[in-house]
Amino acid sequence: MSSKDVSAGYTEKAGTGIHNAHTRRVIADVLSYILLGVLSIIWILPIVWVFLESFNKNTAPYQATFFPTQYTFDNYKQLFTDTSVMNFGSMFLRTFIIACFVCLISVAFVLLVAYCMSRMRFRFRKPFMNIVLVLGMFPSIMSVVAVYFILKAMGLTSGNWTVVALILVYSAGTGAGFYMMKGYMDTIPTSLDEAAMLDGCTRWQVFYKIILPICRPMIVYQAITGFLAPWLDFVMAKAICRTQDQYTVALGLWQMLQKEYITNWYARFAAGAVVVSIPIAILFMVMQRFYQESMAGSVKG
Repeated sequence: MSSKDVSAGYTEKAGTGIHNAHTRRVIADVLSYILLGVLSIIWILPIVWVFLESFNKNTAPYQATFFPTQYTFDNYKQLFTDTSVMNFGSMFLRTFIIACFVCLISVAFVLLVAYCMSRMRFRFRKPFMNIVLVLGMFPSIMSVVAVYFILKAMGLTSGNWTVVALILVYSAGTGAGFYMMKGYMDTIPTSLDEAAMLDGCTRWQVFYKIILPICRPMIVYQAITGFLAPWLDFVMAKAICRTQDQYTVALGLWQMLQKEYITNWYARFAAGAVVVSIPIAILFMVMQRFYQESMAGSVKG
């Protein structure tokens, strides 16, 4: 066999191998896209159903078809105008106020604690961090009963004081989440602090003129988590809020599905779910770019 025939055989085998590899890659891509398409449908279908159900003219929970056949805007209108059973508008406003206050307080709280743990050195620093780390391993639901009786002893479980109680509980709970912010601050060189102090800056000026601008992505992340905690929480709100005029939106949606209300409020429940998701969607749309930077920074830390 001549050298030309041998080289031709090698070329043919190489070409076959390349063709087989290309075929396998195409098949793998097709299967990946099919899997992603199926998962997307599974993820989007409940959202589409809730959105369409919110316009359903039939308010009963059991229907012959999966999607509504008649549509109306009355569910949204009655959700805020019909206060004979529950005042959803008041619940929405109350929860929004709580979420805004908790967002501001939690950001300030976490920033101050994280800065102290990252930049300062004192005797009980490591024991404190270890204690917080160990306590964070226990589920927060274990403290619900104790928190309720403490608030009851302080007279914060009746009337409008429940708003103050919820703000205190959610704000205090975010303080133990300073580890992520501290990890981000640890990546900031201490030489920046030293240079600023040599120029005459106080520690407070170093904090808000140097540390805060650098930590902006993590501040946005903390603001998002601080807002979502009271907006979506059910367990703590159910333990503290004893009457309907104290309810948050999570408790209002839960009440709509009770057996005495579900027949007339099932479609309004879907409308309420859509309304509750609007502030969250707006928050993520506005903060999306900063949110991605925040997650990258937290992983880095």
